Amino acid sequence: MRMPTRAPARFALLFAAQFAAVGVMLPFLPAVLAAQGLAPEQVAMVLAAGWVMRLVAAPLVGRGADALGDPRLLVALGAALAACAATGFALAQAFGALLLVNLLYSLCMAPVVPLSDSLALRAARQGEGRDGGFDYGRVRSAGSAAFILAAIAAGQLAAAAGVTAVVWLFAACLLATAAAGRALPPMPAAERRRAGGAAGFLAPFRDPAFAWLLPLSALVQASHAFYYGFGTIHWQAAGLSAGVIGLLWAEGVVAEVALFLWGRRLADRLGAPGLAALAALAGLLRWSVTASTTWLPALAAAQALHGITFGAMHLAAMRVLARQPPERAATAQTLHASLGPGLVSGLLTLASGPLYASAGGAGFWAMAGLCLLALPLAWRLRRAMG
Repeated sequence: MRMPTRAPARFALLFAAQFAAVGVMLPFLPAVLAAQGLAPEQVAMVLAAGWVMRLVAAPLVGRGADALGDPRLLVALGAALAACAATGFALAQAFGALLLVNLLYSLCMAPVVPLSDSLALRAARQGEGRDGGFDYGRVRSAGSAAFILAAIAAGQLAAAAGVTAVVWLFAACLLATAAAGRALPPMPAAERRRAGGAAGFLAPFRDPAFAWLLPLSALVQASHAFYYGFGTIHWQAAGLSAGVIGLLWAEGVVAEVALFLWGRRLADRLGAPGLAALAALAGLLRWSVTASTTWLPALAAAQALHGITFGAMHLAAMRVLARQPPERAATAQTLHASLGPGLVSGLLTLASGPLYASAGGAGFWAMAGLCLLALPLAWRLRRAMG
C-alpha cells in the first residue's frame, strides 16, 4: 500500500503551521513574560521549566507512539491542547500562574515537532509520492518559510497592539497545526503492525552514531538558548524596535530555507558529520559577533548564519536518525529532542537569566564556547558512522 501522492503537500502544511507558531512566540515569549511583570530571573525560570517538561514528556509520548504504530493522533491532539493552554500567556499575570501555563503548554506540545519529523522521515524514506519519493529538506523548508512570515507578522502585531497580542496569533497557529496533523495520510497497516512491537528506550543506542549525535546536537543547538531567551530583550534594550527585531529573526531563517530547498547536494557531499562541523564553526562566528556589537548591519550579517547554525545541524541530526528502523523511529526522535538539545537547552535557559542580568549581551560569548567544544565531537560522529 502506497501513501497518497499528496503526502509531501500534507507534511509541508503541517510543518508550515507548527513553525508559524514557533515564529510567533519564540522571538516574543520572553518579552510577553517581561510585559506581564516578570524579572529576568523569573523569565528564565518559566522558560527553563518548559524545557524540563518537554525533556520528560517527549520520550514517554514517543515510546507510546512507537507502541501504537501511528503517531498522527498524538500530533493533532497535542497541538490542539497546546493551543488551549497557550491562551494563558495572555490571561495570567502572576509568576506562579505563568509558570503553570508554560508547564501545561510544554507538556502538550512536547511530542508534536519530533513526532512530525519522525512521520515525515518515515514517509520520505519509504519512497512514496508522485515522483517516487520526496526530499525531507524541501518539505521541511515550508516550516522555515512560515517561520519567517509569522515572525514578521508577530513583530508588526506587537508594534501595533502590544506584545501580548501575539499570544492569540500563536494559539491560532497551533489550532492550524492540529488540523494539519489530523489530515496526514494514514500509515500502511503493515507499518503499524511492525511498529507495534517497538523496543525500549535503549534500543536507539544500538547505533553508535546516535550516542555521539546527542552531545554534538546538544552543544550546537543549545548554543541558541541565550539568543532564544534574551535576544529580543537585549536588542530592545539597545533601542531596536519590535518590527526590526521581528525582521532580524525572520532574516535569520532565509538562509535556512535556502539550505533546505537547495542544499541537498552540499548535504550529500558533507554527510552528517560535515554538516555538524559546519554548524559548529558558523555558531562560533555568529555568537562572537552577537556578543561584540548591537550595530544593525553586523547583527543582520550574523543572523544570516542561523541557516547554518540551526539548519545544517538539524539536517545532520535527521540523517543520523533516519538510520533507525521504523519500530523505534519515534522513540529515537523524541529521545534526541529531549536528551540532545532539550536537556542542555533547559539548563542553559535557566542559567541565561542570571547570565544576562550580570553580563548583558556578553553572555553570547558562552554560546560561542559551546560551539567550539562541539567541533571534536563531529569527528567522533564521522568515525561512528563509518
